[in-house]
Amino acid sequence: MTKAAPAVVPRSLFVFSLLYGGLVVLAGILGTKLASLGTWPVLGALAVESGIFAFLLLVVLSSAVAELHGRDAANALVRWGFVPLIVSMILLMTVIHLVPPAPFWGDQEIFAKLLGQGARMQFAGLIAYGVSQTLNVAIFSRLKGGDTGSMLWLRAWIAGLLSQIVDTVIFISVAFYGVQPVIPVMEGQVISKMLLSTILVPPLIYVFVALGRRLDR
Repeated sequence: MTKAAPAVVPRSLFVFSLLYGGLVVLAGILGTKLASLGTWPVLGALAVESGIFAFLLLVVLSSAVAELHGRDAANALVRWGFVPLIVSMILLMTVIHLVPPAPFWGDQEIFAKLLGQGARMQFAGLIAYGVSQTLNVAIFSRLKGGDTGSMLWLRAWIAGLLSQIVDTVIFISVAFYGVQPVIPVMEGQVISKMLLSTILVPPLIYVFVALGRRLDR
């Protein structure tokens, strides 16, 4: 009986998938720090949770995969991203709540406070991640249409911008509705994420698409 030839995964897809999985986990950890974006004319002082830097890289990676390997591959990347995300959540909760700290280690309370999200916030994060990343791939692919690669920065920027707005609206609504006023929190986060998306996504998409093409030579 003849064995089927093993599937060949493009090198760029393999490398980007590894990076994507790590960033999905890292985004939640980075999100425990609120970062200052400085004071801007008209906008005033802006702050954002630091996980946005990892999430913007996720946006760029999924768009780069859609550009290089098609929409189906990018959607599969997003779906498989749930695996490291859920596993990391389970491990964190296990280490925080079930594994006792060493008697001589006095940082358990700080550790739990920084990394222990409640069930509602975890649920909000899962929904926001799935919807926003899927939306990013859908918008980016739809804007591409039959295009062969022109206006890459514009397609990535529009998709990233809209997906980050949706991500913020979903996460804050699910996580904080009924607990605190969501509109003031949402406004600041949306403005900050729009600013970062505008600054970072257009140049980064060119970097990752060029890197992907180089890896696949």
